[in-house]
Amino acid sequence: MSERAPLIVFSDDWGRHPSSCQHLISKLLPHRSVTWVNTIGTRPPGLNWNTLTRGMGKLKQWLKRPLPPTPSPQKGGGAEPNTEVAAPSSFLIPSLLRGGVGEGLLAPLVLNPKMWPSFRSRVVRGLNRRLLTRELKPVADAMRVPPVIVTTLPLLADLVGRVRAARWVYYCVDDFSVWPGLDGYTLQSMEAELAPKVDVAIAVSETLQTHLAKLGKPSHLLTHGVDLDFWRTPVLRDTPVSLRELDAMPKPLIVYWGVIDRRTDLAFVRALSAAMTDGTILFAGPQDTPDRELLRLPRVRTLPPVPFANLPALAIRASVLIAPYADLPVTRAMQPLKLKEYIATSKPVVVRHLPATAEWADCVDVVETPEAFAQAVLGRLREGIPEAQRQARVRLESEGWSAKAEQFAKWVDGIC
Repeated sequence: MSERAPLIVFSDDWGRHPSSCQHLISKLLPHRSVTWVNTIGTRPPGLNWNTLTRGMGKLKQWLKRPLPPTPSPQKGGGAEPNTEVAAPSSFLIPSLLRGGVGEGLLAPLVLNPKMWPSFRSRVVRGLNRRLLTRELKPVADAMRVPPVIVTTLPLLADLVGRVRAARWVYYCVDDFSVWPGLDGYTLQSMEAELAPKVDVAIAVSETLQTHLAKLGKPSHLLTHGVDLDFWRTPVLRDTPVSLRELDAMPKPLIVYWGVIDRRTDLAFVRALSAAMTDGTILFAGPQDTPDRELLRLPRVRTLPPVPFANLPALAIRASVLIAPYADLPVTRAMQPLKLKEYIATSKPVVVRHLPATAEWADCVDVVETPEAFAQAVLGRLREGIPEAQRQARVRLESEGWSAKAEQFAKWVDGIC
């Protein structure tokens, strides 16, 4: 049997958010070597708190003392400067919470290359091309077989062909050109350059497949998965510190978890707030410049980001789970991870009608107007989950991350 090519993956910081790419790679780690490249440059730098804290975090990574040489199963060498062997992340690998697979197989080698935090001009693009090539070329050259390079970000457009690789793969997870707060123009133009250069494109939604087709690139469809055991049989310990505030909140709890930003439809939440006579509408997660009126609505409360390992405990305390997204280009393209996670909890779920949610309309309540949203939530509070929805959720059994990762690996390796 031929040796599996090692992977070099460019994406969001390992362990920072439970992204689909991190879920997939965590399933592949027991079988192959992975070098994960923490990447920046999607947001325009500005004089604000987010830019400052993100910048300080990157400086800390760059200034970290290199680790002693660490054996690598594919390279036969040690860690390079600005690398670290990542600690296994419990929010990504639920089996660790139950005493599962050994930790040594579940951590990629993480590379923190020095980069300019923008790709907006040709000058800084050229600078980043030189910086990334200088740091990554020796890593790829040291591998016994050429790696497969995977990116979830269009920012690699200038790197294709400059680093030794068996194949280049674009895993398209969102339409970043319309994502709130990102440098949309730069990401759009670099994606248009990247797509024709890669060997394989994989999209998470049909909308994104159509988007890539307009760039002249056919793609495979791989929707998001879910770890059913993690959500159905949570490890119940003492109430996490981050959830103790729930005890003081009026019940019932109507819960959303995830990034709190301008993808939320204010009219939907306002209608629900006005219709409720008791209880709390809880938004749990990082805030990315949401509409300030959302946070001032009656009954709306927030929590800071809840560790992924604690989300099942949050779900147990919820009466209804919601996803009140606005109907926008960015939401029509996305495939929200939380949808299948919500369904796996066996709780009532009410969501906005979007391409990604419409296909699960037999399992959850899918609505189109603020009034219908409020009435659906109140109905689920009274009646719980209809038996038809409960039976329809059986099809979630075929949506596990392990099966998704197996298919992902075949496309990445060019097997099919």
